Formats: sequence, C-alpha cells, structure tokens
Amino acid sequence: MSLRFVPRTRLAYVALLATLAIGGLGLRAAMQSLDVYLRKEPIALRADFGSLPTTLGRWQKFGEDQQLDSAMVESLGTDKYLTRNYALDGEPAKGVLSLHLAYYTGMIDTVPHIPERCWGAGGMVQLGEAVTMPLSLAIAGEPAADAPRNAATGLPYPLATLVDPVTRIEERVALPVGDAAMTVSTFQEARSSRVEQLGGYLFIANGRLTPSTLGVRALAFNLTDRVAYYCKVQLSARYPVGDTPSAVVFKAQAEDFLTQLLPHLMRRLPDWPSVERAAAGKS
Repeated sequence: MSLRFVPRTRLAYVALLATLAIGGLGLRAAMQSLDVYLRKEPIALRADFGSLPTTLGRWQKFGEDQQLDSAMVESLGTDKYLTRNYALDGEPAKGVLSLHLAYYTGMIDTVPHIPERCWGAGGMVQLGEAVTMPLSLAIAGEPAADAPRNAATGLPYPLATLVDPVTRIEERVALPVGDAAMTVSTFQEARSSRVEQLGGYLFIANGRLTPSTLGVRALAFNLTDRVAYYCKVQLSARYPVGDTPSAVVFKAQAEDFLTQLLPHLMRRLPDWPSVERAAAGKS
C-alpha cells in the first residue's frame, strides 16, 4: 500500500521542514553573533608526551612506555596519551609511580576515564569514597611582576624556568593557575587484603587546575571559548599495608613527582597565555 499525502498535509510538512531549517540557521547565526561555541576548535600539543624527560628529580623511567591497542585507544577517546612508570632513585623497591597522561581537544563536552570507574569495573574493590587530597608543590615562588594573567580569574600565572640540556638556554614556562589537589581512590584486589592500590588524578584545563570531572566541564567548555583543551594527569601506586597509611606515602611521593613533572608537562601543553592574548587581540 503506498502512502499519499493530501495537499494540505504536504503543505504543512513542507512548512515544518522550512521552519526547522530556518530555525537552525537562525540559531547558528545567533550563536556566532554572541561568540558561543558548542564544539571547540582543536589546539595542538607543542611537543609529544613521549619527549618528557626519563629522569625527573629522583624519579627515573622504569620499563617501556605502555602502548594501547586500537580498541583501548578508542575507549580512551584520544591517541595523545602516555603511560610510563617511574621508580624512585631508579630502584623499584623504593617505590614506583605509574604516570598516565591523556590529552583532549576539539570536542563537545566529554567525561574522561577515571580510576573509580575503570578499576571497579576491572574487579577491584574500592575502599571508601574518593577523597580530594590537597597538594603542596614547591615549583615557583611569588609571581613575577611581568607574569601574564589568566583571563578567567585575573590571577597571574606562576612561572618556572627550564634549562635546555643541550643549548643551556633558559625558558620561562607558565604553570597552571589554581590550588593543586588530586581526587584519590584506594582499592584492593578481591583476593588480597595486604596490598592497597591508590589512584589519584587532576586535570589541567585551559591553563587552570581542577581535581574533578565537573571542574573540567566548567573550565574547558566555556561557551565563549573558541578553542579548548584539557589534560588528565593520573598517578597510581601499590603499597603493602603497614604502619604508615598508604595515603600518607602516596601524597608525599605524588607531591615530589609532580613538582618535577609539571614544568616539563606545561612546556608540551598549549601555551594558554599566548592563546588568551591572541583572543584578546581579535576581540
């Protein structure tokens, strides 16, 4: 049986399609006039994560960087990642931190993978709720008088100095604005209660720090930003249950490691103060 539209129905149908088309074009024009961008334009890394130093203070690379297969990369949502182990003084017996970095840009609002979802799905048992762990990172002193200021907060970017190991040329690097903190979860394997695995993460989003996925939405998906990025920085470690709580050991190691890592990482992430200057010039 063929379906036929009566003339009046066909006219209403055409009018509806025209209304939707005009409405869509009008909405797009209105968003452009208001400088509203739902999908952000991508911004490239300045250097690959794999170029991060293999020695960071007392921490030395241990083993080979982990390579994900295509299915895992698709699940991760980005091919800009690094998973690398660092051992304290190059000796795993003194402690090993597993670093995982994942970079996201040019997309609509998304939520990255985090330990309390992935590890639980993998069969591990979470001990209590995730907690926010404040961090003390002794990277930079008082902001320089000529330091650029974050456009969203008005706060000056802390600056760190990196020295090229070959040319010995010094370079100032803008560090992210905000209080450093990680969201930390503690897990145990279902069959072992003598070892605890801790996972902590924070995000660097558009030149600012946040320990939560909700914070990422607030920082990296501002409707008026044409470009945006965020980077997940995740550390994990395993500790035998002993007299000193695992969280205390993890906090001390994370603070030491991140103090060394962050300037090098920011040298590879987009130079956000320059992006903000360019945007201000256009406006």
